[in-house]
Amino acid sequence: MQADSKTVLNLLKTARGQLDAVIRMVEEDRYCIDISNQLMAVESLVAKTNAIVLKAHIAGCVQSACRCGSDAERTEKLKEIDGVIDKLSR
Repeated sequence: MQADSKTVLNLLKTARGQLDAVIRMVEEDRYCIDISNQLMAVESLVAKTNAIVLKAHIAGCVQSACRCGSDAERTEKLKEIDGVIDKLSR
């Protein structure tokens, strides 16, 4: 992985902690809007983490393939990014 592992792990562990808190909120039958707000916070943190991973991938793997790789390797890396963009736009 090209992204800083420490940063990614810290963000994911924070998201996990937030999700555990949301689970407790549901178990305690807390107010729906409070639960929804916390779920959006978890989603935001996961999206931020994904953006960090993808940016590092582009800066590392994709740029390296474009600079030094074969035509097939460049095409493959660009197809991967295209696929991710498709998934993100759903």
